[in-house]
Parts: sequence; structure tokens; C-alpha cells
Amino acid sequence: MNSTKVSPKTIDEYIAQYPENVQVLLKDFRQKIKEVVPVETTETIAYGIPTFKLNGNLVHFGGFKDHIGFFPGAEPVEVFAKELENYKTSKGTIQFPLDKPLPYDIITKIVKYRVKIQIEKKGK
Repeated sequence: MNSTKVSPKTIDEYIAQYPENVQVLLKDFRQKIKEVVPVETTETIAYGIPTFKLNGNLVHFGGFKDHIGFFPGAEPVEVFAKELENYKTSKGTIQFPLDKPLPYDIITKIVKYRVKIQIEKKGK
């Protein structure tokens, strides 16, 4: 990442701060999320990282030195634990190494799960 830390105001600005190879991964990650979220989902920067919102925070993601961090919340990490066993996880966080292909099938399942939860939450 650029040594002169600038707080990005948009996801495009956030992604632009990374080396080209990481930018490609972050753009792909963002696009996969956009493909499965409802049209009313918004994108923003929250907590300094790209965030998708739908009735509150939906998911966050961000670039790090050796991985892309995905932050869907604690419940999805537990629900998809079996499929995530080859990745480093902690409460609400999944790390996808930069030197391995991103598991878009798992990412898509988790985002769809979160959308379902957020829609149900709005209905209550």
C-alpha cells in the first residue's frame, strides 16, 4: 500500500491505494459481491474499509499485506465453518491469502446468507 496514508472517501479511492495485483483482486471481490446483493444495497467506506450496507452493515472487505480480509460477521463464519476450514478465521473475519485464488463460490454463499439475514431483520 502507498506509504502516504490517505483516508479514502470512496471504494475506488481505497482500491487505488494498493499495488496493481491487489487492485485486481479487490475489484474482483467487490464485483462478486455486487453481483449477488439487491439493487438497494449501498457501497461506502466504514471503519476505513469498503462496506456494503443493506438495512445496516452487510459485509466489509479490505486489503492487507498478505491477504484480503472479509468481514461478514460472526454468524456466517460459524455457519460456513466447514467450507472455511482451509482459511484463517476469527470471530467475524475470514482471511483469503493473496497467493491463492479467491473462493468466489464461498464468498457468494456468505453474501447471500447475509442478505437473507438483513432482509429478515428489516421485516421484524
